[in-house]
Amino acid sequence: MRIELQRFSRQLRGFTLALCLGLTLMLSACGDSISTMTGDYVEDTVAVVQSLQTTLALPSDAEGLQESEQAAHDLINDYMSRYRPKPRINGLSSFTTMQTALNSLQGHYNTYTNRPVPEALRTRVEKELSKAEKSALRGT
Repeated sequence: MRIELQRFSRQLRGFTLALCLGLTLMLSACGDSISTMTGDYVEDTVAVVQSLQTTLALPSDAEGLQESEQAAHDLINDYMSRYRPKPRINGLSSFTTMQTALNSLQGHYNTYTNRPVPEALRTRVEKELSKAEKSALRGT
């Protein structure tokens, strides 16, 4: 009887551990990150373009520039993680142009966190963002 009780106790501990691990994984997957994306590709593209153009227009000595660039960094991550895996969208020319602009800007933010965006990069990214926005509105 004692051996059976020990075996049952071991099985119960294993089950409890498995249940706790499963619940932990399920709850952590639900995370508290809130997506700013609506799910409408055109609407999200226009919103991201406008937000990034506003951030790029800030002077290098503007108050809150670091926070604005961090928000842009997070917005780029959110946008790319939402639309890159969707074959129906990532084949569009507007997405390809947008991806080029976002990769360039993200690369600068990741590499040179304390430096302003160089004028040549800013000009190119603004041009690509504008082109991507127009293409997305046209549906291409």
